[in-house]
Amino acid sequence: MVSRGTGAGRVKGARRPEVRLPPLELFGGGELEPDGDYDGLEFPEADFAGQDGAGARFMDCALRGCALDETRLHHARFLDSVLTGVRGVGTDLAESTLRDVELIDARLGGVQLHGAALERVVIRGGKIDYLNLRTAVLRDVVFEGCVLVEPDFGGARLERVEFVDCALKGVDLTAATLKDVDLRGAVSLEIARGVDRLAGAVISPSQLLDLAPVLAAEVGIRVE
Repeated sequence: MVSRGTGAGRVKGARRPEVRLPPLELFGGGELEPDGDYDGLEFPEADFAGQDGAGARFMDCALRGCALDETRLHHARFLDSVLTGVRGVGTDLAESTLRDVELIDARLGGVQLHGAALERVVIRGGKIDYLNLRTAVLRDVVFEGCVLVEPDFGGARLERVEFVDCALKGVDLTAATLKDVDLRGAVSLEIARGVDRLAGAVISPSQLLDLAPVLAAEVGIRVE
């Protein structure tokens, strides 16, 4: 773990996952099973749209180009796994666990991750619209080179979370708790709600200027 900045700007850096997949076997096909146990498997271009894998465990797995439209993965566990090019609308990952996971070039919309636990996760590239992370716990998470449209962190806890070269549009931080959150690397930062929850985050001087109208409105300052 590294600390970035000096003095009041010091922030602890996130610990990134070190995923080293073993030789993988191809998934034999068929539908996902609730509470299924998937270990050391590769899922190439699998279509899981509308399937139910609630409570399933994915350990040392690679999901590549899979369709996850309306896939039910409530309370699933993804451990030491890589998800590349997954796509889908309405994927249900509520109360799931992602630990030591790389999510690369995802194209997702309305994904439900409320109440989830993310630890040592990198989300790199791609675009995620309407990401629901309400009441989730994010620890050692890096968002890198991705676009997040109206992500909802309401009531979530973020600790050692970094935003690097990514665009944040219409962020909701209502009732969120931030600790060692580094927003300085975001190429754009638009906060729709919860700007008062930025305590525990570090932003750049230029971001402060961009946020000035929102901050002024929050404390009731009229600017004429």
